[in-house]
Amino acid sequence: MANLEALLETNSKRERNDWSGSLIVAALAGAFGSSFLYGYNLSVVNAPTVYIKKFYNATWERRYSSSIDEGTLTLLWSITVSIFSIGGLVGAIIVTPIVKFFGRKYTLMLNNIFAVIAALLMGFSSLAGSFEMLILGRIIMGIDAGVSLSALPMYLSEISPKEIRGSLGQVTAIFICIGVFTGQVLGLPEIFGKESLWPYLFGVIIVPSVIQVVILPFLPESPRYLLLERHDIHRAEKAFRTFLGKADVSYEVEEVLAESQIHRNVQIASILQLLRNRSVRWQIITVVITMGCYQLCGLNAIWYYTNSIFSASGINHDTIPYVTLSTGATETLAAVFSGLVIERLGRRPLLIGGFGLMVVFFAVLTTSLTLQYHVSWLPFLSIACILAIIASFCIGPGGIPFVLTGEFFEQSQRPAAFMIAGTVNWLCNFTVGLLFPFIQSGLRTYCFLVFAVICLTGATYLFFVLPETKNKTLHEISQAFAKRNKVTLEVQEMDQYSAERKSSAEQESNFSPTKDNGEAECRIV
Repeated sequence: MANLEALLETNSKRERNDWSGSLIVAALAGAFGSSFLYGYNLSVVNAPTVYIKKFYNATWERRYSSSIDEGTLTLLWSITVSIFSIGGLVGAIIVTPIVKFFGRKYTLMLNNIFAVIAALLMGFSSLAGSFEMLILGRIIMGIDAGVSLSALPMYLSEISPKEIRGSLGQVTAIFICIGVFTGQVLGLPEIFGKESLWPYLFGVIIVPSVIQVVILPFLPESPRYLLLERHDIHRAEKAFRTFLGKADVSYEVEEVLAESQIHRNVQIASILQLLRNRSVRWQIITVVITMGCYQLCGLNAIWYYTNSIFSASGINHDTIPYVTLSTGATETLAAVFSGLVIERLGRRPLLIGGFGLMVVFFAVLTTSLTLQYHVSWLPFLSIACILAIIASFCIGPGGIPFVLTGEFFEQSQRPAAFMIAGTVNWLCNFTVGLLFPFIQSGLRTYCFLVFAVICLTGATYLFFVLPETKNKTLHEISQAFAKRNKVTLEVQEMDQYSAERKSSAEQESNFSPTKDNGEAECRIV
């Protein structure tokens, strides 16, 4: 009994020690200037919609001495909203060479150039009388989001111990939710939700970017990146000491080298090489499906219906913006809850459970919306379903796909994997924005059944395919997929080794290893 208590006490101390001050600061600063801005830019356009359309109309009249027709105005506004996704797709595509050349930390820092340019363009668009500046700012802000939603999870997964990898990875989702909530708050009429002040909603984007640029230079680069891609063992050890808060990091260094299997000359795998690698085939399929369901699960439809459902419940029109804050608060609290329990419950139950609960609440919401004019209390049930769907999304599907992408792949494959995940994410985001108005117009309240089917499909796939990755090394996760990939562990290692040797040969001119560095060494956990 005494031995058991001692063991529990040791594990508890180790878990507490995993959260060093530098690790927490890196996560908060990285997310505040990255995923926070993504969430903020998702919600910030909602409050000033009427004022921005008036600005478009006034600008058109000044230029062409006639009012803009309704069709053109709708087109301009649709472009303003949806072009953010196009920028995100561009960012996801260009992120691989950027993180390879500059590293994870400096990619996050340099990415703020996009955010600052976008903030200036959008913030001064009204003063300059140019709606083109607002649209250009939105696409540049999308590029910033596309880069950050790949670089940030990559950075967090590489600096965190495996014992808290899931919790630290959930910081990405938590700050997306905080960003959405902040956009709702700042859009209130008492703050910037006025006709004369709406440009400030976009100008304040510069604040998180400046804070990130000030803090990140004092924190280390990813130790895995330094060790395996820059071959700088001294800086890698220093980074490990800073993030882990301890002097002896020899075990961590050896563990990274063993998991990656190749001691030197680890080259970045291209997307084509990753797709051809049969040892990660089901990992790629799983990432594509989870990212696709992340965007196609219907949360955007929920935001579309929120105001009408609140109105049907008898809530005064002027009060709705304040009641809408409950959705942002629910989103944030659910994401925080997920971050607190993910290392206890694991990724699998939260992800499958989240999609499963969304199926149930979508079915109930469809019923309540269909019958709400016949039963007086059903609009209140609809409100409860909306909050429940948002909470179900945020406890699992809202953040875990980013965590899994960082856990499934080794160092040389991770940039290409995040590029694939980001491309799927932004393509599905754009598809929802493009097709949802037609789905809603054709199916009305029954449109939620489409999303229920998508969530059910995702939950079913993950139930049969997704292994638990909590506290597991890359080697152990690869073992879990090995049978489904139809490779033995030895063949899997040979596949990875051959791919890296081929990549190394293609880029041999860029490297000149010396005898001091030794030859490539294969280590197996």
